[in-house]
Amino acid sequence: MVNHYPEGFLWGGAVAANQCEGAYLEDGKGLSIQDVTPKGGLGVITPEPTEDNMKLVGIDFYHRYKEDIKLFAEMGFKVFRTSIAWSRIFPNGDDAIPNEKGLKFYDDLFDECLKYHIEPLVTVSHYETPLNLAKKYDGWRDRRLIGFYENYVRTIFTRYQDKVKYWLTFNEINSIIHAPFMSGGVMTEKEKLEMTDLYQAIHHELVASALATKIGHEIMPHAKIGCMVLGMPVYPLTPNPDDMIKTLERDRENLLFSDVQVRGKYPAYAKRLFKERNIKIKMELGDEEILKNTVDFVSFSYYMSICESADPTKKAGKGNLMGGIPNPYLKESEWGWQIDPKGLRYILNTLYDRYEKPLFIVENGLGAVDKLVEDENGNKTVIDDYRIKYLNDHLVQVAEAIEDGVELMGYTTWGCIDLVSASTAELKKRYGFIYVDRNDDGSGTLKRYKKKSFHWYKEVIATNGKSLVE
Repeated sequence: MVNHYPEGFLWGGAVAANQCEGAYLEDGKGLSIQDVTPKGGLGVITPEPTEDNMKLVGIDFYHRYKEDIKLFAEMGFKVFRTSIAWSRIFPNGDDAIPNEKGLKFYDDLFDECLKYHIEPLVTVSHYETPLNLAKKYDGWRDRRLIGFYENYVRTIFTRYQDKVKYWLTFNEINSIIHAPFMSGGVMTEKEKLEMTDLYQAIHHELVASALATKIGHEIMPHAKIGCMVLGMPVYPLTPNPDDMIKTLERDRENLLFSDVQVRGKYPAYAKRLFKERNIKIKMELGDEEILKNTVDFVSFSYYMSICESADPTKKAGKGNLMGGIPNPYLKESEWGWQIDPKGLRYILNTLYDRYEKPLFIVENGLGAVDKLVEDENGNKTVIDDYRIKYLNDHLVQVAEAIEDGVELMGYTTWGCIDLVSASTAELKKRYGFIYVDRNDDGSGTLKRYKKKSFHWYKEVIATNGKSLVE
């Protein structure tokens, strides 16, 4: 097997504040959009937080982060991706003065990481727009959010400039097309949104991302600031040329977001897209200049590939945020996500060929129902060979991509410790190397247990990938 992971490769894991921290009103935190979606980002919005919302407690990372980071250090993490909850820093999003207790929490969290020589990789906005901004302004549809976001990034960049070297501006920014509330805090129902409204919100986010990149480079010249997209290869269902064209169009729908953030302008194909969908974006004077502030690297999540067809009778698969037709050659997870390790090599090559900028895989993993059992020594664990196989097979393909010439900074598995699912708000959909004793009915001790995959990943990191099996 080709296996040349570079020296200094950043191995680690990833979480999001809203899915693990809990403490949803503690120490001055305001409400976020996640606090009113008890069934997940694609479910109903409640007027106020309800007890059945698992995210209100999460896995209590807010109070247990020292214990958890110690476990990450035991695995040998070089990097830990997390997010800052915007409403911990500015409870309403449009406040003039930040919440000091919120700022102090992340000071302590990053210090704990650095104590173990773990680099924080921080997402500025990860599906947790302050609820007030959603209610008062309809989220990113309102241009004023750019100013509130700018105030937020200036605050955190200034505060953490000596602690955080790696930043991501928005999580899966392209997901707003399919999940406007979860991704962009847009309260207007998706079915009632005009395409112009949606792409205006997208434009505001893209301007904000470029502005954050500019500000970040000014405040922290040594830092690396990246974009983050939902990465998903699109294959034609058949060699029919109509399917090829449909695939091209679907690919571009996703790539538009990284094209703007990496190239600093809207791509030529956007003109036809906007014309045919009757999308009329209002650009302010100076927007085009701001967009020229391009990112240092491209990060992405990867869970699956999809197929596309011009045949309207072909139906999209279940459980997939971005739609897409199932591939007849692939198996799927318990949640209907198709498992395609070679698709990861494919998208790594595609993105690197397109941009020739360093890449970073910041989410990848298998959500599954895990069973806590006793091992031969009487210790509780999870025998998650299925997760080990999934990650091993994907990492083998990552090694192939590196051999292909792809410049890759690092790899962080999603949900390195069990957390609440973003799409469905379940805890039974587990991704972690560490089992958290909490159930979907809220019961459990919150105690942590090492799964079999914990020890497997520790070996992968220790050998810099040489322990992987083809």
